Amino acid sequence: MRSPEPILVAHLFRELDGHLLDLLRSLSADDWQRPTVCSAWSVKDIASHLLDTALRRLSMQRDGYAPPDSPREFHSHEELVAYLHRLNAQWTSATSRLSPRVLIAWTQQAAGELAELFESADPFAPALFPVAWAGELDSRMWFDAAREFTERWHHQRQIADALDRPTPIDERRLQHPVLDTFLRALPHTYRDVNAPEGTIVCIRILGDAGGEWFVRREGSTWKLYHDVRDRTDSVVTIDQSIAWKFLTKRTDRAKALARFPDIRIEGEPAFGEPALEMVSIMA
Repeated sequence: MRSPEPILVAHLFRELDGHLLDLLRSLSADDWQRPTVCSAWSVKDIASHLLDTALRRLSMQRDGYAPPDSPREFHSHEELVAYLHRLNAQWTSATSRLSPRVLIAWTQQAAGELAELFESADPFAPALFPVAWAGELDSRMWFDAAREFTERWHHQRQIADALDRPTPIDERRLQHPVLDTFLRALPHTYRDVNAPEGTIVCIRILGDAGGEWFVRREGSTWKLYHDVRDRTDSVVTIDQSIAWKFLTKRTDRAKALARFPDIRIEGEPAFGEPALEMVSIMA
């Protein structure tokens, strides 16, 4: 049994965004308007959002710029999420008048500068933003970078999904760090679940990019581990083809099983079912 190690992804941003640019350059006029699983957003809206988040981070983290209308603090998770949704809607509305060619050119510029930002950052320095969906109030830079990587990966994956195209970002090199980051939400997801000391739950993701993640009840908390050899009390099995969709959609247990009927829970349901409420984005 071993504790999880930092997820270092700074060197992967150029590769990931290179695939994004290749994909965007291949789109037809109709492709840009295709609907996606991301609420009411089209392919073009998602591409625009990826540009927005890159520019926002460069402005705030690299340049130290604070927008004049930014709240100084948020009093609840819901208040923060509502603020982010409002920013996203404002941007996609404003950039709806931009051409795909302009979006691609700006994305190429922003992606290169974003990669440089993460490559030059100390991964163990304090992050500008905590990873709130993992329950953290303060995070290290490596976790913030990994969180940003998951954002850029899963939105690019949504575009490929809308186009019904295979994508190189499904390869283990790029997808496993995403899944590993997503699963850091497990202890926070289980924070209100009572269980006997030593109870172990395993999340098993099938596929080349998958693996096994364990949470173990220790005192009043749950801790995340890899390579647990002790008997597990419940095992939740998910295929990697749906794991990214499941982990980026806030839902309840019944709706999760209805939408993803291939998810299997073995052992004690009371310990496995809380995992169905896990969400690894700000939602």
